[in-house]
Amino acid sequence: MGVPLTVVDPALPTVAAPPSPAATAFDPAADPAAELARQVTAYLELGVGELLGLDADGFRTLVRPLSHAVARVDPTPAATEADDAVAFVLVVPGIAVNDLAPAMRRGAKVGVSVIDRDEAPTYRPLHDLEVPTGPYLLWGVDTGSEFCGVRPEDALRAVVGRGRTPLTIDEGVALAVVRPDMLRPNRCFSLMGSRTGTNQRVPAVWISERRAKLGWCWDRNPHTWLGAASASGRRAA
Repeated sequence: MGVPLTVVDPALPTVAAPPSPAATAFDPAADPAAELARQVTAYLELGVGELLGLDADGFRTLVRPLSHAVARVDPTPAATEADDAVAFVLVVPGIAVNDLAPAMRRGAKVGVSVIDRDEAPTYRPLHDLEVPTGPYLLWGVDTGSEFCGVRPEDALRAVVGRGRTPLTIDEGVALAVVRPDMLRPNRCFSLMGSRTGTNQRVPAVWISERRAKLGWCWDRNPHTWLGAASASGRRAA
C-alpha cells in the first residue's frame, strides 16, 4: 500500500486556482527583469499571494525590492548538463510547504504531498545554510541530473565540495511552481538542504501518476530517476 496523500482543503487558493499561463510561458530569450515578472505573475495566478493574505498589488509590493537584485544575476548560468540550468527562482518564505505544493501544476493536475502536515514544518535548512527570511532569489540553479543513481549523502558532499548550496524543501517546491518544465520524467530531484531531526529522510520532488509529488527518500538510498538540485547562492533585496 502506498503512502497516503496529505489532505488539503479544496478551497485552498493554490488548489482552487486555475492553471497558470505564466507558469508555462518561460522564454529563454527574456531578460532577467522580464523573467522575474513572469514568475511573480505565475505565483499570483496560482493563488500564492492569497496564501499570504495579499492581493496582487500587495504581493507585487512585497517582492518589488528584488528588481534591483535580479539585475545582478547571470542570465545564462552553467550547469553540469546544460538543460538542467535555471538562472534564478523567486522564493517567498512564510508559506506552509504543503499549502504551496498544489501550485506545482502539471497541466490541470495540482501538485500533491505525502509529507504529513505535522512533519512538514520540521524540515529545516541545514545548520550551515544562510537562508533569507524575506523574499529572495535562488540563483544559478542546477537540477542535478548527473546525480541520478547517486545516494543523496554522496551527492551532498559533491555539491558542497564545489562551493554550491543544496536546495531546501521550500526552494525545491518553488522551482517546480515557476518552472514546471524542469520537473521531468526520470530527471526529478532531491532537496538535500533540508532535514528533519536526526533521521535519514531527505525531501524530494518527483512525478507520480502524471502529477508533481512532494515526498522524501532515504539519504543512503539511490534512485535512477532522482538527481540532486543545487544552486550558486541566495540573493535578497
